[in-house]
Amino acid sequence: MKRFLAATLLSILVTLLAAAVPASAATSLAAGPRIPVTRSTSSNWSGYAVVEGNLTNPGNYTVTDVKGEWIVPAVSKSHGSTYSAIWVGIDGYSDSTVEQIGTEQDWSGGAVYYAWYEMYPNASYLIPNAIYPGDKMTGEVSYASGQFTLTLSDSTQGWSFSISQTASSALRQSAEWIVEAPWLGKILPLANFGTVTFTGASATLGNTTGTISSSSWVHDAITMVDGTATATPSSLSTDGSSFSVAYSSSSTQGGGGHGGNPHHK
Repeated sequence: MKRFLAATLLSILVTLLAAAVPASAATSLAAGPRIPVTRSTSSNWSGYAVVEGNLTNPGNYTVTDVKGEWIVPAVSKSHGSTYSAIWVGIDGYSDSTVEQIGTEQDWSGGAVYYAWYEMYPNASYLIPNAIYPGDKMTGEVSYASGQFTLTLSDSTQGWSFSISQTASSALRQSAEWIVEAPWLGKILPLANFGTVTFTGASATLGNTTGTISSSSWVHDAITMVDGTATATPSSLSTDGSSFSVAYSSSSTQGGGGHGGNPHHK
């Protein structure tokens, strides 16, 4: 559940990124609710999820890795504040935790870009490395020996961030590649990110590593159908390793100011 950073903290964020603060000084953001996904639709997710077993009753403790790449999109100017998160993660499709890492692309009086990780329901944290539109990102969440390792690399800027975390209640039921409309008391207006393409998508479930379309598991294409904007995933590539998520230009773009600390799922 990726959480968005409050507009009132944006200037602080820019200062932190410019100063390249250590991870220990990363800003902690308050958690939002996990919004359930109904098969093939969500009020704030768009992308793909994979599970072992079936979509209504996924197997527990099966996912040990998820990985994907994307290019940070340039968000379009909006009449009010709008927000978007792009991430890869484990859990959240059918259970109550999410272990995730990704990027944020917002418009709040100007375009704002930053990277983050989150172990929902714990707070999310700012990754103290600057990102820019056009940067090629690689995100990965892996699990071994009781620990999740969350890694995000920016090959354009030449940096990589990695951190290990524990989550004793995580069921490891699903792997996801998602574009999200964050949350702050309600689902926030989705930023016009244009189109985001995930490439190099892979996951490990059980003893099998494969792409989204692997015959060893089932996948769900998730369309965002609620909130102030919608987003739709494309079909998978022939090998199942890539797809795009398109912002719907026909959606009504909300906006306006807000206070407090926003969230992701």
